[in-house]
Amino acid sequence: MLEQTNVKKILRPFLLMRVAAFAQHGGEPRGGGKPAEVGGGHIPAHGPAPTKASKPARNSAPQRDSAPARESGPARGQQPVAENHIAADKNGHPELPHVHAKNDQWVGHNTGRDDPHYHTDQPFAHGRFTGGIGAQHRFRLEGGNRERFWFNNFYWDVAPYDYNIVGDWNWSGDEIVIYDDPDHIGWYLAYNSRLGTYAHVEYLGS
Repeated sequence: MLEQTNVKKILRPFLLMRVAAFAQHGGEPRGGGKPAEVGGGHIPAHGPAPTKASKPARNSAPQRDSAPARESGPARGQQPVAENHIAADKNGHPELPHVHAKNDQWVGHNTGRDDPHYHTDQPFAHGRFTGGIGAQHRFRLEGGNRERFWFNNFYWDVAPYDYNIVGDWNWSGDEIVIYDDPDHIGWYLAYNSRLGTYAHVEYLGS
């Protein structure tokens, strides 16, 4: 009986600490809680499906792309490049293109193949990226900025229209995954697993 009393005295402070932690975190023990709905380290199992507008109609001749060529940035005296914002699809979700962790839905990637923001005169001018596409290939950013960044000696730039998406990316540490872009020829999608956002990127070679 004496031993049981001593054990209770010893364990009591630890039990009180656990109860306090449970109450402090809204009924969830420390380290628990719901997984993030966007980002939080989630990696999509696949890239986005092509939009319906991007699928060529049967028995139809290919249309000539008359969209203006993209520019690397605004010239002096011109207005700044437009920013890629979307309406938040749910409270707490970013007003930026992102992926839902629950079902790998790519939100904001539905503008179709004719979107002039992603037109390029020379698609894949520096060749195709061969370092690994998809969820099983994760890369750590090693430096640079939106105009030129790199990992594993592969170099990239971000589409000017998507500059605002990458404003809070850590260019010397964030984990990204590269996916094919099924709609916009010449571009890839760089997905940031920490934030759950993604941007159109162009491969510049190695």
